[in-house]
Amino acid sequence: MAINVQEAFDDISAQFKDLNGLHPGLWPIAPRLAAACGVLAVVLGLGWFFYWSTQTEEIEARQQEEQALKQQYRDKMQQAINLDALKDQRALVQQYVATMEKQLPSKAEMDALLSDINQAGAGRGLQFDSFKPGVPVIKDYYAELPIDVKLSGNYHDLGEFVSDIAKLPRIVTLNNLAISANKDGLLTLEVVAKTFRYLDKDEVLAQANLKKATKK
Repeated sequence: MAINVQEAFDDISAQFKDLNGLHPGLWPIAPRLAAACGVLAVVLGLGWFFYWSTQTEEIEARQQEEQALKQQYRDKMQQAINLDALKDQRALVQQYVATMEKQLPSKAEMDALLSDINQAGAGRGLQFDSFKPGVPVIKDYYAELPIDVKLSGNYHDLGEFVSDIAKLPRIVTLNNLAISANKDGLLTLEVVAKTFRYLDKDEVLAQANLKKATKK
């Protein structure tokens, strides 16, 4: 058996000798098969490089696009499922905003609000040492008015004053509270009360123009 294999190998090797000058059609079967396999390999390699590789890249790109579209579809489906809940949340937010808007006075109502703050202290028998509205701080859609307040009274009445301020129908915040004792045994409360109001149309327009000018 080993002899037959060796003889076959020698026979195939002999077919590859003395091929120079011969037309490929006259080559023995083994060289012709080897040449055919080589040509096929070259054709397949060129086909892969110039044609199939680009198609593979395009297929991969289309597969990624398909996954992205599927994810978008799932996101849209989830949004559609949650649409009713989102509508309910939006209605609650709008209701909350409307409630907050009612708590912000207009420019014309600011005097009445300042009077309410003053009355909250006088109603508790407190002595106002100072009540000085400051310069309004203009924001995008509202104005913030600080008021420096200094008043004297006993501990209980001062506490009731703070409680009364919190119960006002308009928004008033108390900031930078400082309490000190007087010589007569009373307490002095120094605080910055801040209230807020919506800007009127002219003020909103002025703020918008100011922003544009600042950007330029």
